[in-house]
Amino acid sequence: MTPPVLAAAPESRTTVHRRPLSFGRFVAEAQDRGTLVVQPRMGFSDPALMRAGLLATKSAADAVVGTMTIDSYTRVSDEASAVRALNNGVPLNGFPITSYSPHTSRWVLDGVRDAGFPVQIRHGSARPQRIVTALARLGLDATEGGPVSYCLPYGRTPLLDSVRNWQESCEFLAALRGTGAEPHLETFGGCMLGQLCPPGLLVAISALEALFFHRAGLRSISLSYAQQTNEAQDRDAVHALRRLAGEFLPDTDWHIVLYTYMGLYPQTRRGSLDLLERSAELAVDTGAARLIVKTAAEAHRIPTVTENVEALRVAARAASRHRAATGDRPGTVPVPHTDPADNAVYAEARALVDAVLNLDDDLGQALLKAFARGYLDVPFCLHPDNAGRSRSLIDGSGRLTWSEIGAMPLGPVRDRGRRLTAAGLFDALSFVQRRHDRTLPSSDSRPPLPSAARRPAAHRQHTQEVAP
Repeated sequence: MTPPVLAAAPESRTTVHRRPLSFGRFVAEAQDRGTLVVQPRMGFSDPALMRAGLLATKSAADAVVGTMTIDSYTRVSDEASAVRALNNGVPLNGFPITSYSPHTSRWVLDGVRDAGFPVQIRHGSARPQRIVTALARLGLDATEGGPVSYCLPYGRTPLLDSVRNWQESCEFLAALRGTGAEPHLETFGGCMLGQLCPPGLLVAISALEALFFHRAGLRSISLSYAQQTNEAQDRDAVHALRRLAGEFLPDTDWHIVLYTYMGLYPQTRRGSLDLLERSAELAVDTGAARLIVKTAAEAHRIPTVTENVEALRVAARAASRHRAATGDRPGTVPVPHTDPADNAVYAEARALVDAVLNLDDDLGQALLKAFARGYLDVPFCLHPDNAGRSRSLIDGSGRLTWSEIGAMPLGPVRDRGRRLTAAGLFDALSFVQRRHDRTLPSSDSRPPLPSAARRPAAHRQHTQEVAP
């Protein structure tokens, strides 16, 4: 077995291997077969474990995308700390792609990635240039992020720097098309803060980031949306996102990627698996092509490889059952008598998108102006470049609504003036967790997993679990 080898020095950016796969084509072919593509959020710092995890998930369902999630040191360009941890035998919460030599990373992928199993790099960086260069060097061409969604929730990097960094990274990825590749970039905009962000804003940011990618030259794009608190509202949101993609992404191979709920997860096994199944059904109902899953261990610790495999299988089976039960034909989306995107979420998202696009012909500059003027304002986000005047709440039907909109051009707001107390904020954050746990038999409850199974706080998995 090849031992870990640390990178002694960065290689030239021009050393790029030809890529044999098309991420977008793989997803499109699965969708044509009527198969939901499922994908874990998995990353390990041990190369042998990372390889074993990819091999195990590869055969978990009919259509699976492999994931290498990058550790939190690497996402902030702190390779020195990543190398120090590896040298001291301290496990990281992901794969440090810029700290291992290309030889080691290629060993992880060798014989694993093939035409039936593309691999995506997931990270969370507002400074992604070194990560993008490293993945390209390995022959990979699929990743995710965005100038807004990989900046505001994760730190205090100025939005100006993030926009500049992501412009450079998008142009680098787009240039790979000259090698015969079709690089794929997924927006993370539909997942801002994981929860308590009303869907209209999520859809707008996801669409704007996708358009940012398109204007930089990318032609294979996915638009994200994270499952929220109300199924009907979520259906409206995904239909709205599909419509915006159709309107703003000409000559583009695009699809929708849905995330299983990213907030406080149910603590019971039955509750967590039920929530996962609901997300798979939502994907089928709305024509989403890919689902990022969560496991039954999410409320307690970082999932094992076995738990990731179980989540993939549960989601794939739930999607297949639901498709059969609803009579969907492979490759089709149910067509109702009226356009499902003619809804309040679309109207809100379109108003925000239009307001941003009217600010500047350069979309990067338009995004900067939009946040400076409060036209885009993420609730409960503490980043210095976010106005912080918007607030949201969950109404009696479980829908996410606005209580304060600040300067966002959204018109009348039904719940304006209602503000969450500290207790109300806790109730809102735990809304989905409590709903799924308490509606199941109490005998199914289980205590938290042993503390020995948890990692130190500094190395916990990099995910968006709760709003600040």
